[in-house]
Amino acid sequence: MSCSSCSSTKNGSPRGCQNNGTCGSDSCNKLTVFDWLENMRPPQGEEDCSFVEVRFKNSRKEFFRFPKELKPQAGSLVITKVDRGYDLGKVTLAGALVAVQMKRKKIKAESDKIGTILRLANQEEIDIWQASRAKEAEVQKRARELAIALKLNMKLSDVEFQGDGKKATFYYSAGKRVDFRQLIKDMARAFSIRIEMRQIGLREEASRLGGIGSCGRELCCSTWLTDFRSVNTAAARYQQLSLNPQKLAGQCGRLKCCLNYELEVYRSALKSFPKAEVKLQTEKGIGVFQKMDIFKGLIWYAYKGEWTTWHKLTVSAVKEIIEKNKANQKVTSLEAYVEEEVKEEKNKLFDSGVGQDSLKRFDPPRSHSKRNKRRRFESKAKK
Repeated sequence: MSCSSCSSTKNGSPRGCQNNGTCGSDSCNKLTVFDWLENMRPPQGEEDCSFVEVRFKNSRKEFFRFPKELKPQAGSLVITKVDRGYDLGKVTLAGALVAVQMKRKKIKAESDKIGTILRLANQEEIDIWQASRAKEAEVQKRARELAIALKLNMKLSDVEFQGDGKKATFYYSAGKRVDFRQLIKDMARAFSIRIEMRQIGLREEASRLGGIGSCGRELCCSTWLTDFRSVNTAAARYQQLSLNPQKLAGQCGRLKCCLNYELEVYRSALKSFPKAEVKLQTEKGIGVFQKMDIFKGLIWYAYKGEWTTWHKLTVSAVKEIIEKNKANQKVTSLEAYVEEEVKEEKNKLFDSGVGQDSLKRFDPPRSHSKRNKRRRFESKAKK
């Protein structure tokens, strides 16, 4: 399933493309599925799966039915039937695992979404497909120039040519409805092909363009994430994050998808915490919730009118106070339940060498000539 850049060298050592994500050779990408049933034959009496999974330009995958005389394998280039022409794609999955993927995506064998494979691609068709792919960047640049000339408020993010080179799909994003009828006429005249405009969301646009996130790694949407789920500000509130749009927003301008990764863990942990709206009744005053530390199981409360002084309590202590309040009993004060900090004793048997020495030990020694000249000048000025 790897490309030539990821294969081994002549000595047997792994080479690797060092990309850790999608690569330019279009073989290692986020849509690739590892076929762990590749070397296993179906049980006796059962026929092989008559469906395969075909990928087109690392942006979409579809399931296709192939004739009995044709048995495409993973990596084969096949010709698929489309309206008014044909398309060329690469088989990414074949065998019994295709049926598992279809069941997971809820696609039945008699569904209209399943296409038909006509034949394996010959060399002439492969050359036409590669030539079309090679000019996608130039066509995209020219299309952007045409859109700017028409003053259209839209952004063309990607272009995908059909396998026969007779049709191109332009993916764009726009905040409002755009009238691109004149743009289609200009592009059809400039490129002499059929044009299809397809609007995509900002998250899908970021996945196509790629980039580096605030964590220092490649964007999840452009490397492995294929399911774009909605993210709302409640995910940030559950994780006690500051509602700062500049920090919570990704390159797409929407909330970061990684806010959903640990959300269920926070939700399950917060079930053991009392609600923030509950106030603690004490003889000294009413305790109001201020903040919590989910990992350490600590909650901070402050008396009404004494907002600058916070008292740190454990979850068990807060629950004990709440139970007493429910029984119409007031505790003496929050200070009686404050969690005492236990200072860890430093290990005297080990001392850090960096901590003992000064950080200036790496600096070059400074000459005292300038300091002596300054002193002489100051003494002369006093005289």
